[in-house]
Amino acid sequence: MGRVSAQERRENVIRAAVAEFAIAGYRGTTTAAIAERVGVTQPYLFRLFPDKKAMFVAALTRSMEDTRLAFEGAADGVEGGERARQAMADAYAQLISTHPETLLVQMQGYAAVAAAEAQGEDVIGEVVRAGWMRIWETVHLSLGADADKTASFFACGMLGNTLTAIGLPSGAGR
Repeated sequence: MGRVSAQERRENVIRAAVAEFAIAGYRGTTTAAIAERVGVTQPYLFRLFPDKKAMFVAALTRSMEDTRLAFEGAADGVEGGERARQAMADAYAQLISTHPETLLVQMQGYAAVAAAEAQGEDVIGEVVRAGWMRIWETVHLSLGADADKTASFFACGMLGNTLTAIGLPSGAGR
């Protein structure tokens, strides 16, 4: 078996960080838990990332980009706003059912924004807002740049997110 490159190890750390931060949030997650999940030492983590916040930012960025890519891939080549909406909704439902940590780490990120900003720091807020805007733009363009359809899509999605987060099936609100 060959050696794992620093880039591959970094990717492993990001995946582990997504999983750990999804469970316990920024404050509740330790770098020891991330290192253990990856199978490396804490000092090695800090050779890849300067601090815990950088790991959290990488986890948030990854999960938001994975969500955006799911929407983009689902709508690619689909004609018609309703078909694109359904394809994106189906892709998102698949994503959060198979990788719930993708949603949960984003929710942890939303919660961390207020705490970080209360301490006079805005890096997490900047990452969350930029990620959200990239997701919004992808969906908005896929729905024919119709603001009402985009808002409705995200309203239904947020309801699904809430139901998923509290352990109810996404159809429970219908």
